[in-house]
Amino acid sequence: MNKNAIAAGTFLATALCLPALAAPSGTPKAGELSFSLSGGPEFVLDGDVHGGTNAPVANLGALNPSLAGVAATLQIESRDYEDVYGTLYAVQGEFAYGLDRQSELFGALTYGWADGGRLQVGGAAVPALNTTLPVFGRFDDYKYWGLDAGYRYFLTDGGDFHPYVAGRASVQWVDKINATFTIPDANIALNNVRFYGDSTVWGAGLDIGFLWQAAPALSVGLETGLRYSGDLNDDDADIGGLGLASINNTGSRWSVPVKASVRFTF
Repeated sequence: MNKNAIAAGTFLATALCLPALAAPSGTPKAGELSFSLSGGPEFVLDGDVHGGTNAPVANLGALNPSLAGVAATLQIESRDYEDVYGTLYAVQGEFAYGLDRQSELFGALTYGWADGGRLQVGGAAVPALNTTLPVFGRFDDYKYWGLDAGYRYFLTDGGDFHPYVAGRASVQWVDKINATFTIPDANIALNNVRFYGDSTVWGAGLDIGFLWQAAPALSVGLETGLRYSGDLNDDDADIGGLGLASINNTGSRWSVPVKASVRFTF
């Protein structure tokens, strides 16, 4: 093989390798930017939508005139997020800035939601009828926007598989939640009852996950962790007069998100 052929082959090999050498790796570099889209379910481990209490009502006539003079005790039982909303869902867009080959700072915008439903929340004990009538509640959908900021540390800086751990702080803006309470057997309905006002909720979380480099500037991943979100802003304007002001002094939750993601590196 002559020198010209060797030189040509060397040049061609170098030209082919340069894009791969210059391409972004799966882990960050100092000053490197990336953008991720992710989404998935969030399973609530602990947290009540409302608490429980016993509230005497001297005269049901205020709720149904045909029951004037009839007394009752509202026996409200606590209900958690699983009871009322089942599984939450969230989608997220995230920007990350590389500090070095194994760490980065990130900020994210999240939209989360869960569908409300109708369920029994307790009973109304009516001594005059010698019975307890079921009380039902239907709650508005749970919806929020959130901002997260955090730090992510990758356990490896080579290869295609990149496990990591992360910590984050968050703030969420949760839409107001109204409720409708009914006692069908007594023909009583309290519609559009104010329950939680618009809420600013602070939270924090720890994550574990991985990214797999599918292409030079593209990674896919899976993440889970533990999240905490604080109490909601209770609104007692409608339920306070019934002796139920204490049942909405809650709304915090511990949850486990499971998210799939796709990440683009610039």
